[in-house]
Amino acid sequence: MAPEIFLKRHVISQRQTEALQTLLRAVLPANSFYAAKFEAAGAPSKVSLLGQFYDRFPFTTKAELAADQKANPIYGTNLTYPLERYTRCHQTSGTSGMPLRWLDTPESWEWMSGNWQTIFRAANVTREDTIFFAFSFGPFIGFWLAFEAALKLGCRCLPGGGMSTAARVRAILDHRATALCCTPTYALHLAEVAAAEKIDLTVSNVKTLIVAGEPGGSIPGTRAKLESLWPGARVQDHHGMTEVGPVTYECPVRPRVLHVMESAYIAEIIDPVTGAHVAACQPGELVLTTLGRLGSPLIRYRTGDLVRSALDTQCECGRSELALEGGILGRTDDMVCIRGVNVYPSAVEEILRAQGGVAEYRVQVSRRDALAEIAIQAEPDSSIADPAAFASRIEGALQTAFNLRIPVSAVPAGSLPRFEMKAKRWVQV
Repeated sequence: MAPEIFLKRHVISQRQTEALQTLLRAVLPANSFYAAKFEAAGAPSKVSLLGQFYDRFPFTTKAELAADQKANPIYGTNLTYPLERYTRCHQTSGTSGMPLRWLDTPESWEWMSGNWQTIFRAANVTREDTIFFAFSFGPFIGFWLAFEAALKLGCRCLPGGGMSTAARVRAILDHRATALCCTPTYALHLAEVAAAEKIDLTVSNVKTLIVAGEPGGSIPGTRAKLESLWPGARVQDHHGMTEVGPVTYECPVRPRVLHVMESAYIAEIIDPVTGAHVAACQPGELVLTTLGRLGSPLIRYRTGDLVRSALDTQCECGRSELALEGGILGRTDDMVCIRGVNVYPSAVEEILRAQGGVAEYRVQVSRRDALAEIAIQAEPDSSIADPAAFASRIEGALQTAFNLRIPVSAVPAGSLPRFEMKAKRWVQV
């Protein structure tokens, strides 16, 4: 097989500029949301350089989209074509605000399906694979896209909707599934239920765990636990959003590095406060422009995802696409400042998983007089004989990492909720 040829950085930028020009020609003036937005900002209708695009075009926020859909129910005005052109309707999960409804044309859907196929190929999934999709098929876009993209690759696809967790585990083994698609949290829960049901996962044929929806897929402790619970399987992380589609895939050479599909997106990393581009290796908010979703585009969309780019412009794998070290680090609205220390959910999870013995956990956030405090409830698994010592050990690890005393209490087995979709472990009390 001939070696894969990757585009150089300057070629990527040139093609992005050409695709951006095509996008703007389609959007203006047909899309009333962006036509009004760009006119108000004094943005030009044409661009010849990406630098001009960054300087002249405003950001788009989720709050704007929500306000537009509220004022113009039910789909808003971010539609480039007449309503009869749209054949798909999905909505966001609503974990960070009001759910957004999103329409797609067949052409936009085909574009996103192609991006999902890139994720599968990067994970070495081929037509020889049998993929189990361990989730209920609701209005969330990722489930449907992943399933249909796998069908296009020629894989055998097994939907897991309407099944109990135990039934899903048995189906994975009965059908000899070689790949599993779900959230990191649910992959952990599947293994937990398998142990409770005396189902031996060492006989599983699963070799690839394709996870998303949470930072866990790029957190070392969570990855290690997943791979220990699913012997012989390798975690493959990626990420996307209903509003933009599938965005990244895991580097085939460097685990915990996500490459942005820059043939499909213009990606920027900005300071969440100033909006200025940050230097390489500095954390910032990911901003995306969808180059192929012409029917319902997003232009300079502030995703709220915190990321950090790699220093090298060319990865060890040979790709020059933007590389995100550690995947998605967290959300701009998830960080909690505790006594002057910025505490991110992904950092807390890494510390907890690294201690071992954590079946599930919950972080309680309280605010008094504008000051935030957190406390952690940790549910020990069956390997823990002394829950009090277990809690004390975690407290010590948190103290070392953050130089903060964060109280940790051990709670009874099975007392904390389990999640099929995105886990909601951080709660306000």
